[in-house]
Amino acid sequence: MSNDLLWLVVGLQLIMGASDTILHHEFTERLAWQPSARRELQLHAARNLIYALLFAGFAFGEPFGICASIAMAFILAEVLITLWDFVEEDLSRKLPATERVLHTLLALNYGAILALLMPVLYNNSLQPTAYAPVNYGLGSYALLGASLGVLFFGVRDYLAAMRASHLGRPDPAELAAKLRKHQHILITGATGFIGSRLTRALLANGHNITVLTRDPKKAAQLGTPIKIIQSLNEIEDHAAMDAIINLAGEPLSTGLWTKAKREKIIQSRLTVLEEINTLCTRLYVPPKTIITASAIGWYGLRGDEKLDETSDAKPSLNQKPVFTHEVCRAVEAKADELNQFGCRIVKLRIGLVLGTEGGMLANLLVPFEYGLGGPIGSGRQWMSWIDLDDVIRLIIHSLSTPKLNGPVNAVAPTPVTNRAFAKALGKALHRPSALPLPAMPLRLALGDFAEELLLGGQRVHPVKAEQSGFKFRSPTIEAALQAAIPIKADRQVRKGSSQNAHENIICENHHGPVN
Repeated sequence: MSNDLLWLVVGLQLIMGASDTILHHEFTERLAWQPSARRELQLHAARNLIYALLFAGFAFGEPFGICASIAMAFILAEVLITLWDFVEEDLSRKLPATERVLHTLLALNYGAILALLMPVLYNNSLQPTAYAPVNYGLGSYALLGASLGVLFFGVRDYLAAMRASHLGRPDPAELAAKLRKHQHILITGATGFIGSRLTRALLANGHNITVLTRDPKKAAQLGTPIKIIQSLNEIEDHAAMDAIINLAGEPLSTGLWTKAKREKIIQSRLTVLEEINTLCTRLYVPPKTIITASAIGWYGLRGDEKLDETSDAKPSLNQKPVFTHEVCRAVEAKADELNQFGCRIVKLRIGLVLGTEGGMLANLLVPFEYGLGGPIGSGRQWMSWIDLDDVIRLIIHSLSTPKLNGPVNAVAPTPVTNRAFAKALGKALHRPSALPLPAMPLRLALGDFAEELLLGGQRVHPVKAEQSGFKFRSPTIEAALQAAIPIKADRQVRKGSSQNAHENIICENHHGPVN
């Protein structure tokens, strides 16, 4: 281990490996919260344990004889596990480009490590068995630190793999059980956070689903039978379409709101609605119902005001236009043009959707699980949220309730402040949640994005949904987090079931917004 080149490539490997683990495994891919990543997490745990033993063994000693042979066996085992991991990754998920590039660099660099290290270990294995103490100065302490680091992530991956079997939501079939009459439904945005769960629920109930998508391979994973199209022109004029559910659009919560990004956010939504308009123009029989996604951003930034579907909009704040309102206003105005075909138009003003599969909650799980979560800014801003499965049920309810039309708030009946949300999430994860995120750095770094999505808010109530007979299964933030985040202990599960039953009784007796 005295070779300077070997130390260089080992150092590079440690830096790239740590970057891959933290950037991809923890934050962008959130493997610890993906049910499909169970096997991958098991492989990572085993590999990290081997790394921990090797790093610790090489930090202050050099192996000879049988000790060197054992080290070579560990390295061979690690290579086999890594190859297995490559196969598992390709089977279970689509790797982002940055992770593929980093994996390639790691593989090449690891090849250099093996070329330099294995001859040394082989020659050492021919000598009498010994473990000779050495001291590489900072290098020894760097290896010891790396050993502790991979041991930490190995334990985390092992525990996450055990938890993976508890992750994931129940079979989606019952979410769409209310829609008993067989229907042909066109869904745009079907591969997204909400759309994928909705599509699976409808497919499970035997409905005829057509999906408009730019990614046919991803759409094919939603289930069968399903018709996948990449353009609405593929739908024939005589097609019998009962309903259209439009969930497509460039996400607001990813990337900075540059001028190009803002334009893409608006145009992506308007283009799809314009294409739906064109489709309805040429269909012999237009669909009876069109449901399109809007958002509670339509109301603007309203502080503590209690809002429902009859409330007006506040398009500006301090004489500055509110971008989220502009997006929603444009979307709803374009949707209203579809009234000319005699369709029933439902404009779902969706709040913050809670689920570990995507959205805001998924992004908060890792920092909160590490004890780094807390309120954002003052923590007094209101968060109008809704559980993922309640969104799906509300969409199905909208399809099957002819009297429901126009704007419908897709939010739970109990909005909470950001501070209360942080406290509830910390409690659900059994972690502290007192580390605040100051407002000023957010404003400086993210501008209007931070002002509208992180520091601003709306206190919205689902009056039309409740008046039409819709019952929320997760009416409180505690119930929603309990549904989204698994609890392993049997005692806690029994307690949770009892609490859910109690909350469902409360929900059944709840007839309007909290005053």
